[in-house]
Amino acid sequence: MIWYILIIGILLPQSLAHPGFFTSIGQMTDLIHTEKDLVTSLKDYIKAEEDKLEQIKKWAEKLDRLTSTATKDPEGFVGHPVNAFKLMKRLNTEWSELENLVLKDMSDGFISNLTIQRQYFPNDEDQVGAAKALLRLQDTYNLDTDTISKGNLPGVKHKSFLTAEDCFELGKVAYTEADYYHTELWMEQALRQLDEGEISTIDKVSVLDYLSYAVYQQGDLDKALVLTKKLLELDPEHQRANGNLKYFEYIMAKEKDVNKSASDDQSDQKTTPKKKGVAVDYLPERQKYEMLCRGEGIKMTPRRQKKLFCRYHDGNRNPKFILAPAKQEDEWDKPRIIRFHDIISDAEIEIVKDLAKPRLSRATVHDPETGKLTTAQYRVSKSAWLSGYENPVVSRINMRIQDLTGLDVSTAEELQVANYGVGGQYEPHFDFARKDEPDAFKELGTGNRIATWLFYMSDVSAGGATVFPEVGASVWPKKGTAVFWYNLFASGEGDYSTRHAACPVLVGNKWGKYFIYSVKRM
Repeated sequence: MIWYILIIGILLPQSLAHPGFFTSIGQMTDLIHTEKDLVTSLKDYIKAEEDKLEQIKKWAEKLDRLTSTATKDPEGFVGHPVNAFKLMKRLNTEWSELENLVLKDMSDGFISNLTIQRQYFPNDEDQVGAAKALLRLQDTYNLDTDTISKGNLPGVKHKSFLTAEDCFELGKVAYTEADYYHTELWMEQALRQLDEGEISTIDKVSVLDYLSYAVYQQGDLDKALVLTKKLLELDPEHQRANGNLKYFEYIMAKEKDVNKSASDDQSDQKTTPKKKGVAVDYLPERQKYEMLCRGEGIKMTPRRQKKLFCRYHDGNRNPKFILAPAKQEDEWDKPRIIRFHDIISDAEIEIVKDLAKPRLSRATVHDPETGKLTTAQYRVSKSAWLSGYENPVVSRINMRIQDLTGLDVSTAEELQVANYGVGGQYEPHFDFARKDEPDAFKELGTGNRIATWLFYMSDVSAGGATVFPEVGASVWPKKGTAVFWYNLFASGEGDYSTRHAACPVLVGNKWGKYFIYSVKRM
């Protein structure tokens, strides 16, 4: 079984939008056009309101001049029969017309458009997902909150800033997830921006309320007490802060008593606070994974590097590649990872895009216990499935890989096209099934995965590497290339050194096309 991956960019038509926008760059680009349409509609509404007010203003100015003259000599003014008639007409008819104009709702067009477009809007899940994506990027690429807030990311074309309110919302998302580490970081950033004089809809009291509790939950009682006192200086009547202050002082007094009653050799000991500076979902392997995503911790030595070469490959004298052999480059030695250069054309990419557009949905993984497909937080992306018979280009791509690898694609399952959206990732995993997962691919009706073929169909501004934590390898996207490695040894045993991960894209777009099937040697 081989696994193909294609990296592409896709723009979805508006009619296909649905929840889960944060998992797909393609769908989010469509939202840009939706918002642009709404802005145009809003400007039309504003123009209509301005025209309406201009009519009312002209009426008011005309009546102001008229009444100013009339009030100077009321009897003389109405003594003129024309003036008397026009006064009756204005009060009986024209003021009613003005009333109707004032009451006329000019927002109907805008509200109607907004109602239609709202069905394509992201929901609460999307907003929370996008917030979590920022936190994930923060951890993976070791970014501080100020760097993110000021938009100082590598390779950015459109710089954007976070307001204090934005930072506060990120902190609230982390708080809801009981992620007090990130709660502290983002509430401190919000507070810092407010202290610098930023005008905001949020106040320091609200920020300090969350911040003090997050700090307490991480075991820093002294800092929690200081922050609570600072909150009470701003709002002495704050009920929760007053309660927390008493509780914190009680705990500190109790700890002090315990220390006093301890023996001499234990008198200097203090209650060990919870470890700070580690994300709530931290895993030992994640440190290696994140370092490799940043381009750190790569374990290729100069001596091993000298044994990596570039060459031309004719697919074991395959007629298709004798006159125009494929360009090969060794990326890694163990496991052996080979990159093929100029292996897929821009035209082929566009056709794959068009075929994938209508079918994207949240990507799934195989539950090793049930063998069924399910979504998972460690894989955040959208995917679509394509068959070789749908288009000759898909079939041609499949045959190209068969010719270059010598692996038969006749039992292949459908091609999977996936898009990693904002902070999208696929955490460290194996492409093959282990011995304790006999039913891993039962639902697919295939055997184990022998090899992985990965097409890169876009360049990524920052991030997006494929990394191998077990061996300290990082492979970076390069448009028009593909990388290939075996997941199984010749004996059929799994090669555990092929455990790999898709790093989240920090700046840019990344798409993947997976093709999974049973194979045999030709």
